[in-house]
Amino acid sequence: MARLRDKVALITGAGGGIGSETARLFAAEGAAVVVNDIAAEAAQAVVDSIQAAGGRAVAAVADISNAAQVDAMFRLAEETFGGADILVNNAFLAVNDVSLTELEEADWDRTLAVSLKGPFLCTKRALPAMRARGGGSIVTLSSVNALWSVGEPAYTAAKGGLISLMRLVAVEYAGWNVRSNVICPGTIATDICMEHWNRFPAGYAKLLEMYPLGRIGTPREVANCALFLASDEAGFVTGTVQVVDGGLMAGRRLEQK
Repeated sequence: MARLRDKVALITGAGGGIGSETARLFAAEGAAVVVNDIAAEAAQAVVDSIQAAGGRAVAAVADISNAAQVDAMFRLAEETFGGADILVNNAFLAVNDVSLTELEEADWDRTLAVSLKGPFLCTKRALPAMRARGGGSIVTLSSVNALWSVGEPAYTAAKGGLISLMRLVAVEYAGWNVRSNVICPGTIATDICMEHWNRFPAGYAKLLEMYPLGRIGTPREVANCALFLASDEAGFVTGTVQVVDGGLMAGRRLEQK
């Protein structure tokens, strides 16, 4: 049986990468999907692929750092599918990778606006709507950047903040039957990621050495984790941080003698 049958999922930043893979997987598992992205063509392409496979989806073009646009996005979900049972906070922005002393204030502000304020606005809007529907599940994409130091100070700060915020949501809104969990992926082979590493093959080889499994992850592997957390199978799972990183946080492999 479809694991998300009769559910409605709103997924931010779903025009590509982990978000688009999650949208397609959720639709295949029976959910009606609101595909959010700031890029209209990207969002519609994902909707078209879901509909071509027999699923239900609608595109919601919105900048999640804008409260009015977030409200309009949720109203679209309500008007089209009756509401949202699942929120996946996936959208993020990483402006650049410079040191803290070189980081411009404007880049800090924009990164946190999308990567931390955006999930706050979406979650704030989703909570009462989920309560009215009898509960829901919020799945938020953080990063291993939140768990150790790998640069990108603004992005790292935003992703760390998400863990604390979503644990608070798990505790304070459990009485509304809303679950909140966080996923921290390691390096994932999205198109954008691979475009970067294809320019630096030596660096990519060193990156792979950091992972005990000897490879980086795929968008589907993160989407599979999101599917579990969103589904009723995870009914007793809330306030957790699920690390999907090929063993990166566990440590590095020693040279074999």
